[in-house]
Amino acid sequence: MRLALEEAGRAFELDEIPVGAVLVNGGKVIARAHNLCEAGGDATSHAEILCIREASRGLGARLDGCTLYCTLEPCAMCTGAAILSRVSRIVFGAFDIRAGCCGSVIDMADGWFNHSIEVIGGVMEEECAALLHAFFSSKRRS
Repeated sequence: MRLALEEAGRAFELDEIPVGAVLVNGGKVIARAHNLCEAGGDATSHAEILCIREASRGLGARLDGCTLYCTLEPCAMCTGAAILSRVSRIVFGAFDIRAGCCGSVIDMADGWFNHSIEVIGGVMEEECAALLHAFFSSKRRS
């Protein structure tokens, strides 16, 4: 999760919503990314999607055995991408009570589709939430 937080910090520096993601397989980092929606003018450039894309270039479309670490609970798009790519586990930091699809709003990862994902939430939650809070507080002051 510390590596995902580093990625979120990079997003913050770029004035992107500070979310970071890291994909691990067998204890080895195979991909890492941060939000780039504003920079790329692409609403699908979430950290999780970019991370899954990078990993898929090296491992192929199936990411069985991989764990996706992300600083914010994944949305429907990102959870769906994790399901379709067969990620085995999602570990996230801050809960997203407005758009989180790994338990907060709905739980897409648990039996909705033909692939279930183990989900662990709240890891380093305070640190992940603090970065998001700092970002949005700075926007309200602007």
